[in-house]
Amino acid sequence: MQKFIVALSACAVLAGCASRADSIAPAYTSALSYQSLSCNQLASEATEISSRAAAAAGMQNQKATGDAVATGVALVVFWPALFLVKGDGAQAAEVSRLKGEMQAIESMSRRKGCSIVFNARPKKT
Repeated sequence: MQKFIVALSACAVLAGCASRADSIAPAYTSALSYQSLSCNQLASEATEISSRAAAAAGMQNQKATGDAVATGVALVVFWPALFLVKGDGAQAAEVSRLKGEMQAIESMSRRKGCSIVFNARPKKT
């Protein structure tokens, strides 16, 4: 019975951990919001969004790492460390929103023949 409670607690804690940025789905953003921009303006907007997305992803990954460390410490050594696990929140929402904007810019770029493409980082295997 005690093993069952420990396993159930571990599952509950792991479900509350912050997600890595690459596992966060993009939020829908209409490409129509970029319809009035020229290719040069789209490229400028793409550069700005890309920079902000990279910064947001870095902060989200730090948060995910911190949660994983706190969970590991809590499960192995010190259960009050579970209170340090924060889970997803505003930072994950920001990553999702920026990913959506990147998709919208790419979509409008294709429609206008601008050839703006965001390069995704290769996934680690």
